[in-house]
Amino acid sequence: MQLKQEIKQTAHRLIDDLPDDTSWEKLLYTLQIRYDIEAGLAESEANQVVGSAELRRQLGINKT
Repeated sequence: MQLKQEIKQTAHRLIDDLPDDTSWEKLLYTLQIRYDIEAGLAESEANQVVGSAELRRQLGINKT
């Protein structure tokens, strides 16, 4: 995960890149997507992921 100062700088860049007429919903969506990506990358780097075959098995989904 990013350091607090880096998070603040990234948030500023994301906000600056949004159109001037953006909505609160678009802002929150953009921040949430960024957070989800960062969290997923951190989980991947920590080897805390499940392969698609294992996920299918856990969910009882048979590949057809």
